Amino acid sequence: MSGSRIELDSEKVGRDLVALVLTVVELLRQLMERQAIRRIELGDLSDEQADEIGTTLMMLDQRMTELCEQHGVRPEDLNLDLGPLGTLLPRD
Repeated sequence: MSGSRIELDSEKVGRDLVALVLTVVELLRQLMERQAIRRIELGDLSDEQADEIGTTLMMLDQRMTELCEQHGVRPEDLNLDLGPLGTLLPRD
């Protein structure tokens, strides 16, 4: 077995891990938003429930922006290239 070592930049690894976690959170946020829109369009939610969901999603979006800034991750970095399948997050 070879004695070569792999050098890792712990700061880059940490930033990449944060970007991965934030990507998953952003994917879930987008899915929740689409589900809420569907439910509103179907009339499944009261006006109060729709307002609460809208407020919650706006707060989550704001918090995501803050987390990206805190960790030096750009919002456009929150996507995974899945090769021939395209990207994980749909482009709006």
